Amino acid sequence: MNRQTLIEQIRKKKSFLCVGLDTDITKIPTHLFATDDPVFEFNKAIIDATKDHTVAYKINTAFYEAQGLKGWISMGKTLDYIPKDIFTIADAKRGDIGNTAEQYAKTFFDTYPYDSVTVAPYMGKDSVEPFLQFPNKWAIVLGLTSNKGSHDFQLQPSGDGLLYEKVLTTVASWGSVDNTMFVIGATQKDQLERVRQLIPDHFLLIPGVGAQGGDMDTVAKTAMNKDVSILVNVSRAIIFAGNGMEFAEQAAKAAAGYGAQMKPYFK
Repeated sequence: MNRQTLIEQIRKKKSFLCVGLDTDITKIPTHLFATDDPVFEFNKAIIDATKDHTVAYKINTAFYEAQGLKGWISMGKTLDYIPKDIFTIADAKRGDIGNTAEQYAKTFFDTYPYDSVTVAPYMGKDSVEPFLQFPNKWAIVLGLTSNKGSHDFQLQPSGDGLLYEKVLTTVASWGSVDNTMFVIGATQKDQLERVRQLIPDHFLLIPGVGAQGGDMDTVAKTAMNKDVSILVNVSRAIIFAGNGMEFAEQAAKAAAGYGAQMKPYFK
């Protein structure tokens, strides 16, 4: 999906909600285990319940890889089921160099035709560049994350600023606003204004609203630009809003609630 199409979908739905399909098999409703593919049946119901409110789905591949071959099959079926006008993210956090990075890019852009994949930039340009060679595909690069460990490296001094600032400006020069996004945690609210100063036009994937305690109003007022250019990811607070027979209805209510929070920011 290209940048303009994504922006159009955001404006059409008046939403920048991304639903994270972090489908932990130990947390899905027990009645689904009577089906041939409980993970896919759960995801299918969640997609049906939330698709009117969301512009993106983020599949955290770890929850599927942990299940071996059947997990990869569930992931592929889930990806195929997502409506084609909704942006898809492989949250795989790959980060290697040379022909290995090329194979990872082929995995998530050809074999599994995602629109984007999350990438760790620690190994430098040759670990990111292979993901930038595919038309209408995106590398979503880890920039400033929500976890406590972000203080270990990302927020440490580097030159005249902080290390994450150098990562943002350097990686931005490798690609463009048409193929590069950045992960910026919602809990890093004190840094959001600085992020927008450094990369005013890039899309940001913003996790941390919901179960992690990030504030929607702060994110919207600080990180939105003229093209909106943000995707706010919510995972557990939506997909596990309920765990009984009516889990999908509860997910729909949760997604609608986040969507309602977003609509006032559209003029």
